[in-house]
Amino acid sequence: MLVHGFSKNSKDMKPLQRNLELLGYQCFLPDLPITYQEFEFAAFVLDRFLEEIVTFDLRENEKIHLVGHSTGGLVIRDLITKTKNIDKIGRCVLVASPNKGSQLANIAGKVKLYVEIFKTLKSLSYEYIEQIHFRNHPSIEIAAIAGDRSNYLLGNLIDGKNDGRVEVQSVYYADLKDFMIVPYGHKEIHHKVETAKYIDAFLRTGQFLPK
Repeated sequence: MLVHGFSKNSKDMKPLQRNLELLGYQCFLPDLPITYQEFEFAAFVLDRFLEEIVTFDLRENEKIHLVGHSTGGLVIRDLITKTKNIDKIGRCVLVASPNKGSQLANIAGKVKLYVEIFKTLKSLSYEYIEQIHFRNHPSIEIAAIAGDRSNYLLGNLIDGKNDGRVEVQSVYYADLKDFMIVPYGHKEIHHKVETAKYIDAFLRTGQFLPK
């Protein structure tokens, strides 16, 4: 299941779908409300999609891998925290996800009207993320991929290495099974064949590269 990010829809995950299908995967691309609502609402909607797949399409011993880009990664983490279908989830990969919050969201938060309209962006602030108690599950391995090519104007507003939208240090957190950095920007990282190959390696083996 491929989960898109803030202000996007399933079309943004089409390149990743094509790349993963060439590697043998069947992909499901939900459209989620990740613009005008806090990301927890998108997690609730995603859980409904998951329930439908588990009920009608999943064979007894199959599991669903989850891959999220940007805010989509936070949606996945919130889903894992709350879903009753935890035993049906396989491995997860978070691509350029602001797991500790976003500097740009904090900057946008100074314009109150803006974040009151775009509530998803409001929910990406450091303060908001700190109040979310994501719970990892021992049966689910999660890895993350960060980009460090800051080739967008907004990247100049971010301290430290970043992909033009999200800082590298925010993508990483201690409970990850694996973590790597690739030389891509935020808008392109999930469209690259190389990224799909790393995702494939982790979903199959539990690591991005052979140890």
